[in-house]
Amino acid sequence: MVKEGKRTTIYLDPDLHKALKLKAIETSSSMSELINNAVKQSIIEDVEDSEAFAERANEDLVSYDAMIRKLKNNGRL
Repeated sequence: MVKEGKRTTIYLDPDLHKALKLKAIETSSSMSELINNAVKQSIIEDVEDSEAFAERANEDLVSYDAMIRKLKNNGRL
C-alpha cells in the first residue's frame, strides 16, 4: 500500500468498481495500489510515446492518401 499519498475521490462505473474490488482481493492488493499502478503504467506509455515521436520528428510526413496509393501501387492493397 502507498505509505504517503494524496487522498482523492474518483467515481467509477459500478461494474468497474466491482471488478477492481475483486481483483484487489484476488491479488492481495489494495484498490489504491491497483489504481496507482494503472496510472503509472499509463504515464510510462505516454513517456514512451513522446520519446518515439521525438525520435521521428525529422522524418518526412506522408499523407494517408499518398500511403494508400503507395500500397496499391505495390500490390499490397
